[in-house]
Amino acid sequence: MATTLVREMSQGLVHLFYPRLCEGCGKPLLKGEQVLCISCGLQLPETGYHDIEDNETALRFAGRVPFYHATSLAWFITDGLLQHLIHGLKYKGKKETGIYLGSRLGIRLKETDWGKGIDVIVPVPLHPAKQAKRGYNQSMLIAQGIGKTMGIPASDKLLVRTRDTQTQTKKTRAERVTNMEGAFKTGNRETLKNKHILLCDDVLTTGATLESCILALLNEESIKISIATIGIAVS
Repeated sequence: MATTLVREMSQGLVHLFYPRLCEGCGKPLLKGEQVLCISCGLQLPETGYHDIEDNETALRFAGRVPFYHATSLAWFITDGLLQHLIHGLKYKGKKETGIYLGSRLGIRLKETDWGKGIDVIVPVPLHPAKQAKRGYNQSMLIAQGIGKTMGIPASDKLLVRTRDTQTQTKKTRAERVTNMEGAFKTGNRETLKNKHILLCDDVLTTGATLESCILALLNEESIKISIATIGIAVS
């Protein structure tokens, strides 16, 4: 107990002189707030897709690859709050943002019937060279946030990236699909067998990367796949 008290006092002093700031408005966060203050947290444009079967996320995959459910937490709008958060997560080392967004998505999924059937959460993998440069995979942080909230394991060993692909920016949908062909393979095959997998990523645009992941996973026996992303890009 004494150790816990000392730790809390130390953290309190750190926050007094170096307060944690809201990633939305820049104001100091209050006790219990994480990444976003309550006000900014309410401004995150959530989709409400989780219990809507034919939502926009699902429609982007319909007829292309087999899946059970698909959802996105919030709309990804140019210069919007979510774009700012994802940029910080990917390029500024804001790892806590990945856990925070994943936890918010996990809360929504926990409210659904289909979310209760997930066995394992699998993030879209980065190429090892890119992950070494960044220091982490932002999608794995999201997966960990989801898993912590839902009480479901997250693993980055079940799907691996076999080659480094060109950036998808400014490519057409057809070019993105071609760019991603054969970019992934499965890891521990016995662990995947007969499992319902939740495949997760940061932002859904055309879905080419996620499609390539799904095709790799479907090489395994009796797999069910659902999809969840933090953002869905809108014009």
